[in-house]
Amino acid sequence: MLNTPTQAEMPSLLLRTRPLFDMSDDEFYALCHLNPELRMERTAKGEINMMSPAGGETSRKNARLIYRLQAWADEQGQGVVFDSSGGFQLPSGAIRSPDAAWVLRSRLVQLTFEQKQKFLPLAPDFVVELRSPSDGVIDLQDKLQEYVDNGVRVGWLVDPIEQQVLVYRPDRKPEQVSAARDLSGDPELPGFLLNLVEVWEPGF
Repeated sequence: MLNTPTQAEMPSLLLRTRPLFDMSDDEFYALCHLNPELRMERTAKGEINMMSPAGGETSRKNARLIYRLQAWADEQGQGVVFDSSGGFQLPSGAIRSPDAAWVLRSRLVQLTFEQKQKFLPLAPDFVVELRSPSDGVIDLQDKLQEYVDNGVRVGWLVDPIEQQVLVYRPDRKPEQVSAARDLSGDPELPGFLLNLVEVWEPGF
């Protein structure tokens, strides 16, 4: 049976602005805050990707994932968790908002107060992208590769539709994890274990 996107999970819209005009980082930040109902990212080419809010089931899965990551981070104490509303300015110039991210505190303390109020000018140490019914898997794979090419140490593409995870690390081919009940974050996230059954199974 095909997964038909609902109104809340329609495909994203890509807006090309170059060479007509370009936006500074501050202008793009202001645009995002003027349109809080939209989740926007900017590619390294300056294209603006506008995404509609997630559907209920996708939102629930992502909340569960962030809950597990936050619980681990609180116990471990060395990093900070960010949800999908947080933007990161990558070295390529792209501004991305992973579904979940984790950054070492030792890196965050080097930022100024002003930098912390806007898109964080760094690549997270760990990112997660959770595939929704409206997401193209190739686009997500390209995004995960972009993350590691820009300094992310490990990234997970969590695909509830295929019930598999692709693990990305710099200078390696993606590792496919299928038919697993749990996924370990070692060695980058020592002790973090994600219960995949909670992600695969419907919650309501």
